[in-house]
Amino acid sequence: MADTAEFADRLRHVYWIGGGPGAGKSTVARRLADRYGWQLYATDAAMADHARRSTPEDAPFLHRFMAMGMDERWVDQTPETMLDTFHWFRGEGFGLIVDDLLRLPREPCVVVEGFRLLPRLVRPLLAAAERAVWLLPTPEFREAALRSRALPSDGFVGKTSDPARAAHNLAARDRLFTEHLHEETRRLHLQALQVDSATAEDDLAERVAAAFRL
Repeated sequence: MADTAEFADRLRHVYWIGGGPGAGKSTVARRLADRYGWQLYATDAAMADHARRSTPEDAPFLHRFMAMGMDERWVDQTPETMLDTFHWFRGEGFGLIVDDLLRLPREPCVVVEGFRLLPRLVRPLLAAAERAVWLLPTPEFREAALRSRALPSDGFVGKTSDPARAAHNLAARDRLFTEHLHEETRRLHLQALQVDSATAEDDLAERVAAAFRL
């Protein structure tokens, strides 16, 4: 298997946008792909395929999650346990993202986005640190998201026995995850941008483009 230095060289045409849920990663990635004629790889869209390609041996937390009922996933666990045991937050399936990226043409460039891009996993694959950025929603942004989920009428939390509690747990888990990303990007000296409810989409796209030195 190739070492990380070889992977970094083979992926030097890739730009990475990670971050907390709902921070605008998909919107920014689409705008940059349209502006520069890049290929777009959305990790969320690959989740079902990656779940099918995973085994209990290489993704035990994923398969444990798939065996759970909706209340077990979103109502019965604490947000801390949800964070600690959520398979994508643990990096399961990240190797499949890399495999997919390596199969794409090297021209034009690729912009890859999604919360699954954990800083500690992306860092060894970077030929240059400015090729990656993480979008981190502020506490005010998260509070707005929590209010919007307080009385969910659809989506997977609506399939639980207590949608309001499930939505609260999910928002709290996302807050913890964002805090973790903040600490990890700081520790690894990676770029992170704060996003709040006042941030316009155009402005955020420009900030990410500047972070990429475009």
